[in-house]
Amino acid sequence: MNALQTADYIVFLIYFVIVTSYGMYIYRSKKNAVTSSNDYFLAEGSLTWWAIGASLIASNISAEHFIGMSGSGFALGLAISSYEWMSAATLIIVAVFILPVYLKNKIFTMPQFLAKRYNDTVSAIMAVIWLLIYVFVNLTSIIYLGALAISSIAPVSFEFCVIGLSLFSVIVTLGGMKVIGYTDMFQVIVLILGGLVTTYLALTLLSEQFGFGKDIFKGLSIIADKAPGHLQMIFDKSNPHYSELPGMSVIIGGMLINNLAYWGCNQYIVQRALGADLKTARKGILFAAFLKLLVPVIAVLPGIAMYVMHENGMFQQEMLDAAGVLKPDRAYPTLMNLLPAGLKGIALAALTAAIVASLAGKANSISTIFSLDIYRKYFDKTASEKKLVRVGRAVVVVAMLIGAIVAPSLKSLDQAYQFIQEYVGFFSPGVLAIFMLGMFWKKTTANAGLAGALLTVPIATVLKFLPVWTNGAFPDYPFLDRMSITFVMIVAIMVGVSLLKPEPQQLHEKHKIEVDTSMFKVSSGFIIGSFIICSVLVALYTVFW
Repeated sequence: MNALQTADYIVFLIYFVIVTSYGMYIYRSKKNAVTSSNDYFLAEGSLTWWAIGASLIASNISAEHFIGMSGSGFALGLAISSYEWMSAATLIIVAVFILPVYLKNKIFTMPQFLAKRYNDTVSAIMAVIWLLIYVFVNLTSIIYLGALAISSIAPVSFEFCVIGLSLFSVIVTLGGMKVIGYTDMFQVIVLILGGLVTTYLALTLLSEQFGFGKDIFKGLSIIADKAPGHLQMIFDKSNPHYSELPGMSVIIGGMLINNLAYWGCNQYIVQRALGADLKTARKGILFAAFLKLLVPVIAVLPGIAMYVMHENGMFQQEMLDAAGVLKPDRAYPTLMNLLPAGLKGIALAALTAAIVASLAGKANSISTIFSLDIYRKYFDKTASEKKLVRVGRAVVVVAMLIGAIVAPSLKSLDQAYQFIQEYVGFFSPGVLAIFMLGMFWKKTTANAGLAGALLTVPIATVLKFLPVWTNGAFPDYPFLDRMSITFVMIVAIMVGVSLLKPEPQQLHEKHKIEVDTSMFKVSSGFIIGSFIICSVLVALYTVFW
């Protein structure tokens, strides 16, 4: 039943009042002050390591995890966890090798890096592409999945949820990155606790279904016994889901490309650390890597438990849409509807926290790129700090409005998480190639950067549709493998362009990025933390290979 009890309303109201009051307090205290753009967009120098780490996770985890990843857990099993567990390893790489380059060169936005390293043309093209993807893929899908989930467990319409989530997110976002960073710590606590509550329910319910009482460990053993294929991390070619998670590509191939582009070259994510010093930022990123290890517990396990129960006769109708088609993305909302009064309010608050934090972070990044890399550069070069902040706030409202209008058009999706990953993957290989060559190969030219920016989407599109156009004569590669092929092709093209027409030394010096080996030295504490994370990952992949 999608109904809430009095206790649920009280719990959710407490959460809503705390987050909204804090957001409004910061907004009111800053709106009459002379707010600098760096303070508003980056919270420069004011975020602690735990706020950075929490904000990274809160911005990353949203409805596509609770709903979409749980649905993929139902359909594919534990293998979908590679997106999370390999992200933990990727975050270590970003903290050691990529973040120092940004901080050393005083980079505040990704288009700024491209303008400094290549030229304004490359920067502008990529800024526009980023804005389109952030608004029409990321922001829209978060609003859609969030509204779908909340309307499934609460007595409110989908349309009301779209409006409510958008307004709530605008309130949080208007205070700038400082508000987002510190409210995200609270959001992370809520979403993890709420997520654990739902996981506990799923495992105890499974245990009860097989006559063992409320025993979560029995629930885990039942999964291992009844659905061993759903605890397999690496698929071989005989697996029906190989096209979605193709073997070793989830470790060293397209998954690595996807994660490096997301965590290392993405304004939405990197922005959290750009306002801090290197030591603080690295601690924050390491904290986020530890939290990443927990995400499959709260997002994937419930979906797998639902799969086992569904296969054994439970929730047959609840998992079907109006046309009678099985919808894996209904797994998590179905579980939440079974929570007792009070706990359902906690789970609803957790889901809302994840959605709002992610929307706020995305909207702030949209605002940052538009204000600093488009408006100030092409519309008003003399814009004051106050005006930039005003423009940024207006962009937040406009972006959220567009997302709310477009969101209902996504109702035909089956597994939303995989949809998002695949279509963002059209863009990620080129982004990574442009950034990595720009940072670590001095001979890379502006023309090479332009070629990479212009060709990544066409190459990815051709690889996707060529099997159809040739009636199967061309191999239909899994999308993660297409990302690997696209990345290699873009790198080859950029290297070829750079070698065929080198830049004059004067131009090369103008666009020089400072990189030296001393930037990559890390503390002993960071090494120990990284070793623990990598050891856990080795153990997980060894056990569930």
